[in-house]
Amino acid sequence: MCGIAGMMLFDGSVPDMSVLRRMSDCIVHRGPDDVGFWTDPGIGLAFRRLSIIDLKEGHQPLANEDDSVWITFNGEIYNYKVLRAQLVARGHIFRTNTDTEIIVHLYEEHGEECVKLLRGMFTFAIWDRNRKQLFIARDHFGIKPLYYHISGGKFLYGSEIKSILATGEVRRSIRPESFLNYLTFQYVPDPDTMFEGISKLPPATTITVKPDGTYRLNKYWDPMFEPVKRTLAEDIEELRERLKDSVVHHMVSDVERGCFLSSGIDSTAIAAHMRAIEPIRTFSVGFEGSNNETVIARETAAALGTEHYSKVITEKEFFDAIPSAVWHQDEPVADPSAIALYHVAELASEHVTVVLSGEGADELFGGYRIYREPQALRAMEWMPLGMKRSLHRLFAMLPAGMKGRNYLLRGTTPLEERFLGNAKIYSEDMKGEIVRMNNELLRSYRNPVQIAGDYYKKTAHLDPVSRMQYIDLNLWMPGDILMKADKMTMAHSLELRVPFLDKELFELARRIHVSHRIAGGTTKYVFRKAMEGIIPDFILNRPKLGFPVPLRDWLKGPNAGRMLEEIKASGIDTLVHMGEVEKLFKLHRDGAQDSARRLWVIYMFALWHATYIQEQPKASFAAV
Repeated sequence: MCGIAGMMLFDGSVPDMSVLRRMSDCIVHRGPDDVGFWTDPGIGLAFRRLSIIDLKEGHQPLANEDDSVWITFNGEIYNYKVLRAQLVARGHIFRTNTDTEIIVHLYEEHGEECVKLLRGMFTFAIWDRNRKQLFIARDHFGIKPLYYHISGGKFLYGSEIKSILATGEVRRSIRPESFLNYLTFQYVPDPDTMFEGISKLPPATTITVKPDGTYRLNKYWDPMFEPVKRTLAEDIEELRERLKDSVVHHMVSDVERGCFLSSGIDSTAIAAHMRAIEPIRTFSVGFEGSNNETVIARETAAALGTEHYSKVITEKEFFDAIPSAVWHQDEPVADPSAIALYHVAELASEHVTVVLSGEGADELFGGYRIYREPQALRAMEWMPLGMKRSLHRLFAMLPAGMKGRNYLLRGTTPLEERFLGNAKIYSEDMKGEIVRMNNELLRSYRNPVQIAGDYYKKTAHLDPVSRMQYIDLNLWMPGDILMKADKMTMAHSLELRVPFLDKELFELARRIHVSHRIAGGTTKYVFRKAMEGIIPDFILNRPKLGFPVPLRDWLKGPNAGRMLEEIKASGIDTLVHMGEVEKLFKLHRDGAQDSARRLWVIYMFALWHATYIQEQPKASFAAV
């Protein structure tokens, strides 16, 4: 795993090496083992290396035989040995045994289409010396991040936003629409970021930048579901084969490997497959109380026979880690479990360099409990939209807290409006109360329903569960799950691999019928059946917890006051009504409502603002 950064200058001048060093130095955590630079008229490439494969010969930037194609690469290509053999047969000469060099020669053979042949996680930048153009690609699912900025005759890019900011070329200001969408999603959906003028390259997308400053984005893959009615036995057999194959490929490295282990089925399945191949170390964290995941994880590790390490995170340790986590995240991601992930990554990094984890199984196989909602609301699906709208207005007049009111309201809300992914923190009405912003912007910005609507339009032919999974694959997973996974592990120079997010495994997942995903009163039905006899029985049907942070209780204690003071001191009072924030704290503390997640979203934004924006001129949103 590594970090890449660089710049393209459209006037053809040679980039300043001191600027490239600044871009590289601020992401040393992504690659403490080596650093490399290469410049030519119009281009400068920077690289940080965390040595995983071919420890002696993996220096970058790296070129082809005649130095006409140069690359910096972040990630791992799991089918690189097969591709290498094919390329050697076609006459290509290799200088190293790295997976990096595979991409160079694939580009020579296939040009921009080379990305379609890669199985793995990656972002890479290729400078085509003959064409004087820059080609950058991000992997199919968006496991590895890539950010860019273009203006003033320059194109800047990096694995982290820090590299772009380090150039001093970008004024640190907030994009208003991003802030509004963050309040709902708890992250900023790509291609936007919280910074004005800095974009995220979306998953399965390439960008080609020409010497005249023009650029072209290309989406090369789409994780679309195409369910096929097959027997359950067929799905189970193929799932077992493909998951085993994926784990084997994801274990390729020249350093020690381990596995994150929670109390759930996903990480347990990965650990069980790894343990069948070799002795492994497993790692877990938890919190004191009834949902302490380390208790079950220890039992699981004992059953699997792994060398297990665990840690119970205290409230103080949780809050003490937040400033570092916020800095590493680049932009606010208000998922409390990110801090737990920060701690388990720190624990694992003391023992191994590579860890495998269970991210992606829920999105592929239908694991979130919310995916059962279409079944629960089926009795109301027959109603025409007009009738639903009328009844919804009527049901909204029922007393808050009345039994069945929420069911009636959700049942009369179209799927496209009620499900925007696994987080829906602030509604538009709530935003109107808490933000200090021009009312016209609140009415006219591209809001979460419109963002999700772009994906819903593509899935009108699918069942509701498949549509929900497609939303999460395109929004929740890259924006929250994979963003925190990359940033929190890289904070400790630890490479995280996710075998479920394998394009070969997805080819099966996309064809599994919904009746095999949601069945038997449970989620991920086919996956649970496939894991019978492979993982311990006491794990098979455990409910998903996902680093259950006791935030609700903590925000009724002393740290609530500390959080409020930090919010007030963060400089966001020009953006947020502090009176409304104080009211949320009081309602939560008094037990009148659970405001924990809404408060956490504001708190994470406040700490990010204090870290990245406060020392700069404050943004103006034409406050009212």
